[in-house]
Amino acid sequence: MNTLETKDYIIFFIYFVMVAGYGWWIYKKKKSESTASRDYFLAEGSLTWWAIGASLISSNISAEQFVGMSGSGFKIGLAISTYEWMAALTLIIVAVFFIPVYLKNKIYTMPQFLHQRYNGTVAMVMAVFWLLLYVVVNLTSILYLGAIAVSGVSGIDLTWAMYGLAFFSIIITLGGMKVIGYTSVVQVFFLILGGLATTYIALDQVADHFGTPGILAGFQQMIHRAPEHFDMILPKSNPNYLDLPGLSVLIGGMWIVNLNYWGCNQYIVQRALGADLKTARTGILFAAFLKLLMPVLIVVPGIAAYVLYQEKSGTFTSISNPDSAYPVLLNLLPVGLKGLSFAALTAAVVASLAGKVNSIATIFTLDIYKKVINKESSEKNLVVIGKITVIVSTILGVIIAPHLGMDKQGGFQYIQEYTGFVSPGIFAMFILGFFWKRATSNAALFATIGGFVFSVILKFLPGWTDLSFLHPIGFAIQNPSSGLFEIPFLDRMGIVFVICMIGMYLISAIETSRGVKPEALEIDTKMFKTNPGFVAGSLLITGILVALYTIFW
Repeated sequence: MNTLETKDYIIFFIYFVMVAGYGWWIYKKKKSESTASRDYFLAEGSLTWWAIGASLISSNISAEQFVGMSGSGFKIGLAISTYEWMAALTLIIVAVFFIPVYLKNKIYTMPQFLHQRYNGTVAMVMAVFWLLLYVVVNLTSILYLGAIAVSGVSGIDLTWAMYGLAFFSIIITLGGMKVIGYTSVVQVFFLILGGLATTYIALDQVADHFGTPGILAGFQQMIHRAPEHFDMILPKSNPNYLDLPGLSVLIGGMWIVNLNYWGCNQYIVQRALGADLKTARTGILFAAFLKLLMPVLIVVPGIAAYVLYQEKSGTFTSISNPDSAYPVLLNLLPVGLKGLSFAALTAAVVASLAGKVNSIATIFTLDIYKKVINKESSEKNLVVIGKITVIVSTILGVIIAPHLGMDKQGGFQYIQEYTGFVSPGIFAMFILGFFWKRATSNAALFATIGGFVFSVILKFLPGWTDLSFLHPIGFAIQNPSSGLFEIPFLDRMGIVFVICMIGMYLISAIETSRGVKPEALEIDTKMFKTNPGFVAGSLLITGILVALYTIFW
């Protein structure tokens, strides 16, 4: 039944009061300490490692993961966990190599990095682009998918669910990065607790259906009944190979997806930019450990729902598409526990919204308003403009979201499609900007614009010409629904990334030979040195990943 009982609402209300009250306390406590714009947007120097780690996870995990990734667990299986587990390894790389460069060069926004490393044209083009991407793609999809998830569990009208999520996220975001950072600790607690409760119920349902009590017995039944759903590396015969093409998840495009998302993304990197290097690294390492846990909370329930759907068990027969698997599981929770999981789901959506809106406000205020509209703006005025941007962008998201034609599954694909077109070019521009002094601004523009053009061409190429000749060498797979031979999404990203890197190298080599002198960043090899505790944690994460891939290969 898609409704919440009185006890559920009481638990949710306690959660709301606790988070809002804690956020207000942090806001009042920190308000007197600083009114600087950097402090508002970044919580400069005041976030602890656990607040940074929790904020990274709560900003990353939202309706797309709870609904979309659980749905992918239903459809594809454990292989979709590669997005989470490879992210754990990616976070270690970002902590070691990316964050020191940002902090050493006092970089607080991604457009600022582009301005400092390349020029104002590259920075302004990307600032406007990121604003459009964040508002039209990310903010709207989080709002809409989040509202669908909340509505599916509580029975609240979809439109009112969207209004509620928007209002709650504005309240959190207006307090600035400090409030987002510290309330994220509470959000992640509810997130993990509610997620674990849902996983327990899912495994228990499987165990009860087959008459083998206990959640471990339920897990064993899942492996026995759906062995193909526990392959981490999909064979070409798997109908989902186009989504996760074999070894590309380990050595191909998945690295570009993750390194671009975790290392070149204002929305994510912002959480660590307000801390010193040791604190930032420890927080990112903490987030990496939490990423290892995410498939247990998100993917396993989806696989359990698949097994019970195949068995035509009770309410699971009502699953109309993969993305309805998680809401169906939540509706099985007992009164009280359902309210807790509803709070966890709402926490994920609100935290993700708050983080996204704060990043939109940061880019607009520091990279557009201050540099173009009002160059003499005071620090206090910048904070006011940031708060206005928070409200305006959220309202825009609420207005636009219902008109994009997204359903749950379409919304997830919508995000992947549009961000995937630009990720290879942006990552090429960042990676060469970091570590190759000769990379020029024209080369960066080629990567940005050229990367997008090549991604579009490769996406629509199957409709223009027959790519079956690429099938024998593994570069094209026949789409079961259309019958066309397509280049898998992650492979397309890898190809475009290589094109962008080669293009940037050639353009930069030609320009520097003609006397162009790019502005290189300050790099000191000593800043890449890590402490023993970080090394030990990194090795532990790597060992766990090797074990997981060995067991579920």
